[in-house]
Amino acid sequence: MQFNQLELANPYWLWMLPLPIIIYWLIPAYRTRQSAIKVPFFDVLVKALDESPSEGASQLRASYWQKTFLIISWCLLIFALTKPTILGEPQTRESLGRDVMVVVDLSGSMAEQDFVSKASSDKGSIQKISRLEATKEVLADFVKTRKGDRLGLILFGDAAFVQTPFTADQKVWLELLNQTDVAMAGQSTHLGDAIGLAIKVFEQSSSEDEINKDSSQNDSVEKPREKVAIVLTDGNDTGSYVEPIDAAKVAAAKNVRIHMIAMGDPRTVGEQALDMDVINRVAEASGGKAFQAINRDELDQAYEAIGELEPQLYESTTYRPKQSIHQYPMMLIVMMYLFAFGFATIKRHVKSGEKHV
Repeated sequence: MQFNQLELANPYWLWMLPLPIIIYWLIPAYRTRQSAIKVPFFDVLVKALDESPSEGASQLRASYWQKTFLIISWCLLIFALTKPTILGEPQTRESLGRDVMVVVDLSGSMAEQDFVSKASSDKGSIQKISRLEATKEVLADFVKTRKGDRLGLILFGDAAFVQTPFTADQKVWLELLNQTDVAMAGQSTHLGDAIGLAIKVFEQSSSEDEINKDSSQNDSVEKPREKVAIVLTDGNDTGSYVEPIDAAKVAAAKNVRIHMIAMGDPRTVGEQALDMDVINRVAEASGGKAFQAINRDELDQAYEAIGELEPQLYESTTYRPKQSIHQYPMMLIVMMYLFAFGFATIKRHVKSGEKHV
């Protein structure tokens, strides 16, 4: 039962409102019989005795203000028993699904212009773009499908660094991705170090979530977010402090799945050569999948496949906070009776004082 912003949790108590009237009609007031002497010459007797007569027995009747107090008190009592509750403004509770860390290779080979731009292919023309630009275009579409996920971004070359910590703001994440450039992290490919840094960021994020959960005093039990890393590289590992295979084993122990995307021509040699054996073993060891993309279509397909492997876990529920106000009618009843008894006491003292005077 709801009236605008007010809700009655137990509205069936309203049926009790007419109960006093029913009792008043069906059950007469209690009366007692007493013996009395009828004196027809009472006035003459009083004058002869020189006595002032006092008030005799009389039927007590409630005054209008007393009746009003009783009616208001009964209505307030019934209103309190219905447990009135004020409904707050609608609130939306969002449950984020995953933490997705995107790890992008920025070594010098990512400047190779051997991919076709999406805009030029739509127009029927062929315009070559760099591997990094192709990655940015595909990730821009990929991010739109990750509603509810927190995204992070790690860039690596000679070293790995965090470009974007985990955030649910996709616009900010894309802006920081678009600010990246080839070789801004060096010319080499330290793949193992990049995976190790991703694991460290996941651990720090989990610790912060635990602290926030404790400080928020939230009794609801939430499942821990799934941890997914998507690593894109176009070369083999060159000089990492941590071997990619060892890093993948640590990731598996920390419940981090790694999906690997090998980008570029597999026929290249040297540092730019793709070591598909290592890439496959890293993905397999962590519970992820490995993909190879030598053109734009295969790169799109790789991210689409990852999207299917990691479907959205986003949940959004709308609720209205409730605040019970049943205590206020009871407080008002107490205040009314305190006022009534105080007023009656003062009035009685004033009358007794007048009699003594």
